[in-house]
Formats: sequence, structure tokens, C-alpha cells
Amino acid sequence: MDTQIWTYLIVGFTFALYIGVAIWARAGSTKEFYVAGGGVHPIANGMATAADWMSAASFISMAGLISFMGYQGSQYLMGWTGGYVLLALLLAPYLRKFGKFTVPDFIGERYYSQVARVVAVICALFVSFTYVVGQMKGVGVAFSKFLNVPFEWGVIIGVGIVFFYAVLGGMKGITYTQVVQFCVLIFAYIVPAIFISIIMVDTPIPQLGLGGNLEDGTSLLVKLDELSTELGFKEYTTSHTGKVDLFFVTAALMLGTAGLPHVIVRFFTVPKVKDARKSAGWALLFIALLYTTAPAVAAFARTNLIETVKDKSYADVPEWFKTWEGTGLLQFEDKNGDGKIQYYNDKNPSFVNSVANPNGWKGNELMVDRDIIVLANPEIAHLPSWVIALVVAGGLAAALSTAAGLLLVISTSVSHDLLKKWLMPTIKPKNELKAARIAIAVAVIIAGYFGINPPGFVAQVVAWAFGLAAASFFPAIILGIFSKRMNMEGAISGMIVGLLFTGAYIIYFKYGGGTKEQYLFGISPEGIGTLGMFLNLIVALIVSRFTPAPPIEVQELVERIRIPKGSGEAQIH
Repeated sequence: MDTQIWTYLIVGFTFALYIGVAIWARAGSTKEFYVAGGGVHPIANGMATAADWMSAASFISMAGLISFMGYQGSQYLMGWTGGYVLLALLLAPYLRKFGKFTVPDFIGERYYSQVARVVAVICALFVSFTYVVGQMKGVGVAFSKFLNVPFEWGVIIGVGIVFFYAVLGGMKGITYTQVVQFCVLIFAYIVPAIFISIIMVDTPIPQLGLGGNLEDGTSLLVKLDELSTELGFKEYTTSHTGKVDLFFVTAALMLGTAGLPHVIVRFFTVPKVKDARKSAGWALLFIALLYTTAPAVAAFARTNLIETVKDKSYADVPEWFKTWEGTGLLQFEDKNGDGKIQYYNDKNPSFVNSVANPNGWKGNELMVDRDIIVLANPEIAHLPSWVIALVVAGGLAAALSTAAGLLLVISTSVSHDLLKKWLMPTIKPKNELKAARIAIAVAVIIAGYFGINPPGFVAQVVAWAFGLAAASFFPAIILGIFSKRMNMEGAISGMIVGLLFTGAYIIYFKYGGGTKEQYLFGISPEGIGTLGMFLNLIVALIVSRFTPAPPIEVQELVERIRIPKGSGEAQIH
């Protein structure tokens, strides 16, 4: 069977599973809709958490970014892995004991203020929408390949699928669907990596293959460095920017984790705090399977891609090249009319003058969207058709699982934090559930629009979301748990300053004409959330010292939640 038939079969089978599970586990109450009834087994919750965590950014985009950034891409690996450890060990147990399963609910109660709650809801919506846009682009990339349709139609179809089982099942349906999606995505990621590792460096363990030797005895990384420099790019194994930015981006990804409510809510879907800790351990193990494989996948893909297009005539390119051209995510423009693919680093003037121009250079002729690297990798390596189809199914599973979790968070912020806890405290559970489903419908349409018109690569957009979360939520949460003196005025001031500063910086340098030379302290938009977090922290501490201390009952509450005994069941009403 050809690749298209295999793709229809495998993707169709997995989608039938997702929909079947969603129907089986559909939510019948607000508790099941918000926290899956609180009875999920730790291993199953670990799988669901891993699927929630390993989004399109992890599955589709991370290896693509590393393949183009090289060593610099390690900031995504370190930031996202370290961030999960930070959340699981430092924050989640205390939030669980507090009993508030949403960040706005925690902030509203801890800082005894509806204003604080509303500010937190705005931050949560801002962060979640930014994050979900990245997922919808990933959905579009995968669907455009699956159905061989334009990218825009891929997003629209994906929106319909996500809408169906997010609205129907709530957290209960999403949780058990994500268990299945984890199995699909991890299998789909590791199997082709093993195939390619055996073909390229003769080892079935991709993590070891990264440091292995090619058939001619040359080290894979040495070969990749040579290929990169021959095209005018920096060596793959060296950092492209300063250490300051590397640190700030890594820290922003780590600290931003604390503000991601779609992961925090996972700790309320198991019966006890002990189970929450167990599920965190399982999730970290499951996450590590993909994250330790990604650097090898990136190196394999970059090597194969360069060798496929380097010094090649367009007439001789393989079939996969022209297939991806049909999606619009890979484009060749013969600017000098010689029929050859000229792919050079046009940001290296000395290389362009000495090498590219003598070869008739009229500008870079190849555009490769980094988000296609993982999906195209098996085709580039000439793997069997069923493996290619499996990767498409895995990419869809990763994007859909996180998109569903984020959409649920958005609906929860509206129905629970705004309506139930503020505007309509007497709302009936049935109407609250209806409001949550309407909020998902509106959110998925908005997310679909921005997925079609994305502001950047998937992992890049997600990095902005983490930066915004770090700048807005992290100080409020960490001080809310560990500082009895932190008060309402300090938390609100800090969140507003952090969010506005970080948001304005990202907008200015991505859309307002700002240049890299103007970066503050050399910090990129992906890393500015760390500086925003420091500003938030400083403002919050200063303001809290010049304003009244929190009420005694709040200070006593902070003292109680730091004692690691007992647990707070998710307080739905």
C-alpha cells in the first residue's frame, strides 16, 4: 500500500479511538468536566499529563528548531524539562493542598480580592490563547500532510475535531483520550527515530546514535558541522547567540511552567496528594522518552535534508519534496533560472560574496518551514510507508491533546472563575456546564483563526506563552505559597507590570520594527519573560511592604498549606 492509504488507515483508526473514548468518558457533571471526577489512576494521569505537556511544540516543532538552531536549541530541552520538575516538586503539592484547581481561583482566594482574580483570568486567557495558537498551527501542518490539502484547510478540519471531544467530554473525556494519544505519539516518535538511527549510524538507540559514526567513519556531528559551514551557516555544535540570552530563554521556559493551568489541573484528577506525586514521577519518565530522543531526531533530519538538496537540480529532487511543496510549507523559487536549488545562509554577507555570488546567487531559493522537519523526516530517510503514516498520526495526537487541554482551561476561566466565582455566584451547575461549552466553542474559533495566521513557528509561539506565564503568574504563585506578608496590592501590581512589560517587548520586536541590535541586554523576545518575572517580583515586594499586611486568616492559611499533610479536593462549588 502507498503512503496515502496507510495514512488514512492509521490516522482514521486513531481518530476513531479518540472519539470512542471521548463518548465513553463524557462528562456528566461539573466535577467530571473540570477535574475528571478526581479518580484517575496515577499511571494513567502520568500518561495524560505527558500528552498534555508534550504538545505540537514538543513533537512537531522542537526537533525542527534544534535542527536549524543546533546547540542553541538545547534551551528548549532544558527549559521545558526543568520547568516540569519545578512545577511537580515545588508548586503542585501546595496548590493541591490549597484546593484550588485553577490559577485564577488560587490567586483570587489567596489574595482575598476579586480584582486579583480578574487580573489572573486575563493573564490566564492571554497565556492560554498564545499557547493554543501554536497547537492549532501544528494541527494544520499535520492535517495538511494527512489529507494533502492546503495548510489553512488543515487547521479548519483540526478545529472541528478538537471542538467535538473537548466540548463533549470535558476533563474526563480529555484525560482518557490523552492516555491513548500519549501511546500513539510516543510510539510514532520513537519508532522512526530507531529506524533512522540504525540506517545512519548502525545503532537502535537514537540517544547513542547522536554521538555515533556514519558509514564512512565520520562522526555524525562532525559531518553536520561541515555541511552547515559549507552552506554559510555556523557550526551545528556551537551556540549562535550569547550565553545571557540562552540563560534567559531557558529560565523563562522553566518559570513559565508554573503559570500553565492546563498542567496544574492534572494534580486534581487523582484521588490523593500521594497519587499526584506518583503521577508526576510517571509523567516525567514518559516525557523523558521523547525529550532525550529529540536531539538525535534533529541531527538526523538536518543531515538528511542538507544532503537531499545540496547541489541538486530541482528535476532530480525526490517525491517527498514535491509532496510537501503542495502544502505550501516548503517552497522552491528558481531565482536565477539555472534549475538548481541554491540554499545558503543569506544572513552571512562574507559567505554570500565569496561563495554564493560566484555561483550565480540571486537570493535564497528554498524556504523550509521548521515545523515540517519531524513529519518529513521519515520520507527524507526513505522509511516504509506505514512509518511515515505513523508519524503523521503522532503529530496529530500531540497537537490535539494539548489543544484540548488548553481549550478546557479557557472555558474554565470563563465559566468557573468569572461566572461562578464572581459575576453569577448562584448559577446552577447545568448552566455553568453550558457556559463552559459555549466558551470552548468561541475559543476554538479564535484559536483556529490565529492558527491559520500564526505569528511564528509553533515552538516559538509557545515560548512566548511560557514567557508571559513566567512574567505574570510565577511570582504571585510562589510568594502566595511561601510568603505570609505578600498581599493583594503587591500581587496585582506585580502581575500587571510583568504582563504589560513582557507583552509589549514581544510585540515591539516581532511586529513593531525592533531589531536584534536593540534587544535589552541582548535578551530575545523568547527570553524576556524572565526579566518580566524579576520586575513583577520587585514591584510586588516593594508594594506589599508599603501597604497593609494580609488578614490574619490568610496568613494562617499560608502557614497551613506549607505543611505537607492532607490534601485539598478540587473545590468546584
